[in-house]
Amino acid sequence: MEVTDAMLAKLSKLARLSFNSAEQEVIKADLQKMIQFVRKMDELDTAGTAPLQHMAAARNVWRADLIEGACSKDDALKNSGLHNKDFFMVPKVIKK
Repeated sequence: MEVTDAMLAKLSKLARLSFNSAEQEVIKADLQKMIQFVRKMDELDTAGTAPLQHMAAARNVWRADLIEGACSKDDALKNSGLHNKDFFMVPKVIKK
């Protein structure tokens, strides 16, 4: 695949980037090198290789979802400087 001026123009428009002509030539060369690097994978024989879901061999470690050591609503509200009966009150940060 050859990186063309039209392709670079489309990519720069999508990425909202602008380049002068000197930068454009450097970027075209860099993109061409990246494409050649990825094309090397076409040379690999992947027959018999199972697809991966994740690159790392990590797995989820599940635990019981137990509630421990929660304070009561009244205890939480008594440490608040400003609250009403049931909720913390904070300054308004979003204006209409």
